[in-house]
Amino acid sequence: MSVVSPMPREAAKRSARKPKGEGHARRAEILDAAERIFVEVGYEGATIRRIADEVGLSSTALYMHFSEKSEILHEICSGAFRRLTEANAVVIAADAAPEVRLRRLLEAYVDFGFANPNAYRLIYLTRPVEAREAESAAQGPGAELYRSFEAVVASVQAEGRLNGEVRVVAQALWAGAHGIVSLMITKPYFDWVDRSTLTRALMDALFVGFLKP
Repeated sequence: MSVVSPMPREAAKRSARKPKGEGHARRAEILDAAERIFVEVGYEGATIRRIADEVGLSSTALYMHFSEKSEILHEICSGAFRRLTEANAVVIAADAAPEVRLRRLLEAYVDFGFANPNAYRLIYLTRPVEAREAESAAQGPGAELYRSFEAVVASVQAEGRLNGEVRVVAQALWAGAHGIVSLMITKPYFDWVDRSTLTRALMDALFVGFLKP
């Protein structure tokens, strides 16, 4: 009886290559794979070939979508900030008291971090020193996002409800929200209490401290 020899690894990869086309869907696949790989091995450790293999493409085919890995990271960061900005815009436009909108903004930030842990790590927990394009993606939209948050804190002050200086309170609130997200997504093995319970307790404590009755 003849024995079929196992397919060589490189041949297996070639056989798994996906057909051309499917432009937007393929681009999204690449971004999803790259996001995971950047988090797993770091920006410097990631390669175009590894990303291409993850998606079932040749490196040449991947270059039809992105010219270099810094462009991929730039798009991941830009997309993450865009989604977070859109979520914030909904909260800011709502007909609610300033302190209500402020709390909802923090809750939206926390929800985004838990719903997009890999993207959150890339835009808030890593600094891609060698990827200038990616840094610009974080600096521009990130700064604009913070300014819109600080403006809501200022509106609370205008109502006479803020216990402290606007910049100090805004940065302390952001640091608190960032802390709970970053700790829980990077330390999943810790014996955390229920996430929503912990988030609510943190928000209650922050607002008791920074808002006048």
